[in-house]
Amino acid sequence: MGDDSHSWTAAPAAAERARSVLAAAWSCSVTAEGTREELVGAHTVGEDGRVLVEVPEDSALLAAAICAPRGEPSAVLEFADVAPVPVRNRIRSRLWLAGWFAVEEERLAFTPTRVVLRQPSGSVVVDLDEFAAAEPDPLTTAEARLLTHLADCHADAVERLTRLVDSDSLHGAVRVQPLAVDRHGLTLRIERARAHGDVRLAFHAPADDVAQLTERMHILLSQATAASCSRALQRQRTDGDG
Repeated sequence: MGDDSHSWTAAPAAAERARSVLAAAWSCSVTAEGTREELVGAHTVGEDGRVLVEVPEDSALLAAAICAPRGEPSAVLEFADVAPVPVRNRIRSRLWLAGWFAVEEERLAFTPTRVVLRQPSGSVVVDLDEFAAAEPDPLTTAEARLLTHLADCHADAVERLTRLVDSDSLHGAVRVQPLAVDRHGLTLRIERARAHGDVRLAFHAPADDVAQLTERMHILLSQATAASCSRALQRQRTDGDG
């Protein structure tokens, strides 16, 4: 299978992660002119990161778009990135877009002037040019299906992957679930009685489609098997020395 060394450590850049959250979200909250609306299945995303929103004629958002001075921040859109597998604290990140609406072909076109991504590691202000140029992770639209299949049908594989995790990180673990996957790696959520933590297993090379992801996962599982055999051999030698 070529080089299966565990050397690829890259993670998605903030702009790519933000575009992935935007691409996967089915709903969003919009705050404009002191009102807040929850939109479900009403938005699409352009290649440049603009958000196109379908709203009814009596929507307060439509009135806000017509009345607000063009180019001034007039609304904030909030998107939640929710883990597809049931885990403790399922919100993996939140994305806020501040900007302005304009009426465009019977839709509202939202142009962001500020992009903020909040992850467990902290909040990041995403550069607007990088946000516009970035593309979502190629596995974004398949992630929910892939993770739920892994959790529901291959619990044994998840357990085997924990052999790649440092034993200290597994101390007190009561459940391990797949939390996220992108072209750079797989993240596991390790739940304890009163806390939880995440461990990332990086692929040796990026996976740009599901077929490549399958190959990367097979390599991780092979590494996990090898790690287990190595530990067993180490125990045998230790017992023998005793």
